[in-house]
Amino acid sequence: MTHSTFRGSTAIVGLGETRYYKRGAAPDPEFKMTLDAIRLAADDAGIDVREIDGFASFSNDRNDPAHLAAALGTKHVGFSNMFWGGGGGGGSGAVSNAAAAVAAGFCEIAVAYRGLAQGQFGRFGQGSTARQVAGAAAFTAPYGLMSPAQTFAMRVRRFMHEHRVEQDAMKAIALASYYHAQRNPRAVMYGKPLSAEDYDNSRWIVEPFHLFDCCQENDGAAAVIVTTAERARDLKHAPAYILAAAQGTDYRQAATVHNAPDYATSNFKTLAPRLYAMAGVGPEEVDVLQSYENFTGGVMMSVVENGFCTPEQVNGFFALETFRFDGGKLPLNTSGGNLAECYMHGLELITEAVRQVRGTSPCQLPRDVNISMVTSGPMVQPVSSLILGRESNR
Repeated sequence: MTHSTFRGSTAIVGLGETRYYKRGAAPDPEFKMTLDAIRLAADDAGIDVREIDGFASFSNDRNDPAHLAAALGTKHVGFSNMFWGGGGGGGSGAVSNAAAAVAAGFCEIAVAYRGLAQGQFGRFGQGSTARQVAGAAAFTAPYGLMSPAQTFAMRVRRFMHEHRVEQDAMKAIALASYYHAQRNPRAVMYGKPLSAEDYDNSRWIVEPFHLFDCCQENDGAAAVIVTTAERARDLKHAPAYILAAAQGTDYRQAATVHNAPDYATSNFKTLAPRLYAMAGVGPEEVDVLQSYENFTGGVMMSVVENGFCTPEQVNGFFALETFRFDGGKLPLNTSGGNLAECYMHGLELITEAVRQVRGTSPCQLPRDVNISMVTSGPMVQPVSSLILGRESNR
């Protein structure tokens, strides 16, 4: 299989984000915030918003392209797409679908976007309050397994048991996210630092997750503009070329009632080799990583499955010093991520990956960023990833 026709043929050229709010605090409806983010992304790219002719989103986004196009006044729609399932696993997938459409000629300028107004439509993090349950939940909810935290904690606990991983590994991820958020004025947790003692003393949500192991719940919207590499060279900012994009799931990971044969996995084992092969790079060449953290345990598992360390190395590798932007071996979630910047279902991780390539992050690495990577949605089905580069290398 060859991936040469896709690698470096498209680029992210525009970023748009509304203000991020605590869940339920946004003054505007979800649709308006989504429009605002798309307009901001078009302005950032230096294009007329009416030129957008492709739309891609994920996780059953309610803001459908036909209504967005009508409100934006776009000239026509050549492509519209929704990444199936996966929750936050679709963030990189939506961008890769937009890029594939541009590369195939279905559209010339595509936007990948996500809008959330949990005060308007309801929360993600709570268990269902319905009087009846059906399907897989009928086998788990009666026994108290109801919330996302409970569901994912079981996989993480298995991984920790099998590889003798200590709690400090997950603490390092939380500390890194909050460390970076203190330098990012846009972060919801800006001005709210987290110490090791704060983490240790925080309440359990469900073992092994403390309060600070769990992502936020927020309102807002974000969008990125994707176009051809040729057009990208003439726009306002240095392009972030899409060197690789992959999506998928391992064997029977969507098997119901927690009976997948490989249980202690973040679901990147078959995806990571395809991603690196397309990009023509290995994990040792990645300068900075944005790893989706619904919960810190998923980051821990995805870092392992993407080849940055072995399971046996986790206890030594996972430390704040490893993940800091200012000298860390693997700078991680440098805007604060889902834990401390905002939970925009992981699309904000992609905007930060682009900023690192551009050199405009509030936590900009002190060295050139040639390879910037995003992993979206550990422990869901499917997951997706991106590798972005400073050069297209076509």
